[in-house]
Amino acid sequence: MKSDQISEELVSTLFREEALLIGRLATNHSLEDDLVWELCRNLDLIRMRFIKKIEQGQTEGSRLNSSPHPAVQELLRKIKEN
Repeated sequence: MKSDQISEELVSTLFREEALLIGRLATNHSLEDDLVWELCRNLDLIRMRFIKKIEQGQTEGSRLNSSPHPAVQELLRKIKEN
């Protein structure tokens, strides 16, 4: 199996897990449907960007243009530390 195929499978697995997480949170916290749809649409756009970057051999991620929620900032800090 080629490296690109393995990378794409890992990305798909990661995003599948994130989608399931959103589903659990939506159910457990009664999130509004519009929010869940928006999260999933944006998650899919990010997934497609990653797949495209893998296919093009790019490795750089994208940057946020706004200040994220403190919990998101904490997660980003942890990701950066690894």
